[in-house]
Amino acid sequence: MKSLFDQQTAQDLEFETVRSMLAEVCYQDSARSRMQCLMPCLRKEDAVRALDQAHELLHVREVESGFPRLEFEELHMEIQRLGILGTPLDLEGFVRLIDASRLVNDLIEFFKTRDHLYPELNALVNQAYFTKEIIAPIEKVLDARLQVKDDASPELAKIRQDLKSRRREINRNFEKVLKRLTKDGFLAETVEAYINDRRVLSVLSNYKRQIPGNALGASKTGAFTYIEPRENMALNNELEMLLDDERNEIRRIFLALTNEIRTHSPLIEIYQSTLTEFDFINAKVRVALKMDALKPAIADDIMIELIDAYHPLLLLANKEAGMKTLPQSLYLDKFCRMMVISGPNAGGKSITLKTVGLLQIMVQCGLLVPCDPSSKFGWFQNILSDIGDNQSIANQLSTYSYRLKRMKYFLDISNKRTLLLLDEFGTGSDPELGGALAEVFFETLYNCKSFGVITTHYANIKMKAARLRNAVNASMLFNSESLEPLFQLSVGQPGSSFTFEVAQINGIDQALIEDAKTRLSANKVELDGLIAVLQKEKSEVEERNLAAIESKKEADSAKEEYEALSDHFEQRLQRQQDVIEKNNKDLTNGKRMTQFINSYRLKGSNKKMLEEVKKFIAVEKSKLVTKKEQAKTKEIAKNVPSRSTVKKKQQQPKSPPKPILVGSAVRMLNGNQDGQVSEIKGKEATVLFGNFKTKVKLIDIEVV
Repeated sequence: MKSLFDQQTAQDLEFETVRSMLAEVCYQDSARSRMQCLMPCLRKEDAVRALDQAHELLHVREVESGFPRLEFEELHMEIQRLGILGTPLDLEGFVRLIDASRLVNDLIEFFKTRDHLYPELNALVNQAYFTKEIIAPIEKVLDARLQVKDDASPELAKIRQDLKSRRREINRNFEKVLKRLTKDGFLAETVEAYINDRRVLSVLSNYKRQIPGNALGASKTGAFTYIEPRENMALNNELEMLLDDERNEIRRIFLALTNEIRTHSPLIEIYQSTLTEFDFINAKVRVALKMDALKPAIADDIMIELIDAYHPLLLLANKEAGMKTLPQSLYLDKFCRMMVISGPNAGGKSITLKTVGLLQIMVQCGLLVPCDPSSKFGWFQNILSDIGDNQSIANQLSTYSYRLKRMKYFLDISNKRTLLLLDEFGTGSDPELGGALAEVFFETLYNCKSFGVITTHYANIKMKAARLRNAVNASMLFNSESLEPLFQLSVGQPGSSFTFEVAQINGIDQALIEDAKTRLSANKVELDGLIAVLQKEKSEVEERNLAAIESKKEADSAKEEYEALSDHFEQRLQRQQDVIEKNNKDLTNGKRMTQFINSYRLKGSNKKMLEEVKKFIAVEKSKLVTKKEQAKTKEIAKNVPSRSTVKKKQQQPKSPPKPILVGSAVRMLNGNQDGQVSEIKGKEATVLFGNFKTKVKLIDIEVV
């Protein structure tokens, strides 16, 4: 099903600005081009998946550590060259390939243990698979500095050895000539230079014919001439041929390496698409972090429920200016689908309308939005707007003519999945005639079961909204005492335009305002006054309701605190009573025991029996002590070596330490990694541990 979202709506709702912000934070052109053409998804499922991806990556950015940096270079040129047989990749191409392969491998490893936390991102990265079959062959050719290794091939190793030899000869000859000519005073202050990668002498032009060699140029002023010494001419020519041999050998190596990697072309194409997708999602997250955006709920029904929602661009502008932005909340569903907002100019009607439209478009594009995460968004097939003065000089259309053409378009396509955003509905013509036509349009759109947010000053539109069952009036609040807009939406009643109050704010003389009032019908002035009074009273009631709600919260909190304290004291009192009862019981038992002891008298046989019992206890106690000492002696004997064992150990001679020589395999006394001695100077040795070379003291290492 095609989504009807036209360019005019994008301009009206400033979605173009959002797209530009997103495009600016993309790393590569592919993602940037997609952002510049971003449109609402055709299917709800696609938008939900895009929201989930952005939500997961936002969570990764905020919570996880060790996530790879999503910076890479695109592989379009490499993919193209891999598709042409006999065409080698260049050095930069291999570097881009190895970087991309490493980055995708890192992403796969990161999500491997977190697949249950980030299912959408894990599914995205798992289009590729972990492999080092691209990295390994490139690393055989390129060193850690990503330059071609000397031993990339035997032929290259020989060529580079010859190059080093020729350069040494050239430099040795050059230094001899330089020293001689400097002594003779033939050279300029800057004694040498490089021309076409050849080392040349800077000879004063007066002496140039006295220097044998090849003149390769002169200074701009002609004061000195650049001369290649005759001793190096043949050597430099030989050097050039060797350099050409080196280039040819590197090209041959690159061609062989390209043929080896060409088998992985499908995987490399997946690298490109996967990394571009991550770049695309990451741009959404980077903008979301700026505007404190989150993922809202996506409702199955056609509805909009905004809770503490902000206009994204206004929020960012106010943040930069250090100003506060007030959030908006509203609710639309099939039982309340057309909202007519009235109120004073500059009171926030258009911002509220644009907030609804822009957030709905962003959600259907899979973008996170600045609102409470409990906010809900339904799915609309058409999101269309008519905002501002869009007259067309080229087509000789006035504002009203343009709006009529736009309205005809809306009437033709509107259905129950259409969201209309109409600002200053019905303006541009005679107020009474235009108002009557606007009322007909409003009723027709209502009968199409469309959803809409409409701003107007027309009283007949407000009255029509009050009569229609599934429409509702709303107003932007205005402080009639301070004569300042409050930028707060109040749903349920129409608002006054506060025409005369706004005129007073802008410095219009009070006498002119009073004269204007006399030119209106008394009913009109009285009605507008009543609406203003009603709006003021409603604001006061809402303030009292809020105060009552806060008071109730405080009372409930105090009640909960009292109940908690009451339970605590009751438990404490019960514990104290338990202790008292226990103490009383112990006291009673103690008294009984005392009475029993006092009543007992040791006489005759009882005294004799008591003495025998004491003797028996003493004997048994002595036996236990003896057994314990015997057991302890046996345990000590087990752990003490025999004299013969000690003697044998003493007799065994301790073998002398092996001498440490160049080439010895050694190990640090406090380590477990083996290395090889490459050099010994005094009391220090140079040891090679793998690719790592270090100097250590001889006393700190031992021969393995």
